[in-house]
Amino acid sequence: MALSFFDQFASPTYLGIPLVAIALSLPWVLYPTPCERWQNNRLLTVQNWSIARFTQQLLLPLNVGAHKWALLLTSLMVLLLTLNLLGLLPYTFTPTTQLSLNLGFAVPLWLATVIIGMWNKPTDALGHLLPEGTPVPLIPVLIIIETISLFIRPLALGVRLTANLTAGHLLIQLISTAVFVLVPLMPLVAVLTATLLFLLTLLEVAVAMIQAYVFVLLLSLYLQENV
Repeated sequence: MALSFFDQFASPTYLGIPLVAIALSLPWVLYPTPCERWQNNRLLTVQNWSIARFTQQLLLPLNVGAHKWALLLTSLMVLLLTLNLLGLLPYTFTPTTQLSLNLGFAVPLWLATVIIGMWNKPTDALGHLLPEGTPVPLIPVLIIIETISLFIRPLALGVRLTANLTAGHLLIQLISTAVFVLVPLMPLVAVLTATLLFLLTLLEVAVAMIQAYVFVLLLSLYLQENV
């Protein structure tokens, strides 16, 4: 049976049971939990320092009212980062390549920022739909454009994460297939292609980390506009 390159993005099942729930809960098992000792071990110390630094950088441009979102945004960053990196391992499944999952993250959080803005300062929230000093004939057009741009934000969040990870996985699989084909035919070209594959894998690791950070960063910017 010939398999398609896109079969790697199909949700895995076992005995008819989807395994996405296990893939989503696996990252939390990999991280060490805080202990009751006075002194933490090295791994826990590095983990706490990394999370503290990220939270500090994330909350630096935000108002004090948005700081209560720190736990949610930091947890989302850790989850997305771990899912993206685990998906680069052989024989694994990347849940964040599914647009439905990414939209499930993006839509509720974006909607929460909009509701907070309409509840706390409705005048400023509605004021974003019409820039100050707009000519009268352009008011209806600008309101429509700004409304569309507002509702397209969660779609852009989900599509950006899905497209970047899907493109990287497909490119890695294409080049790795080319390496296996070129080994018996042109060994030197195969070595060069394998070197390119190694560099592309390093790039994909960076992309996995950056896309998780960008997803949370854009959510924090949407929150900043409404707090």
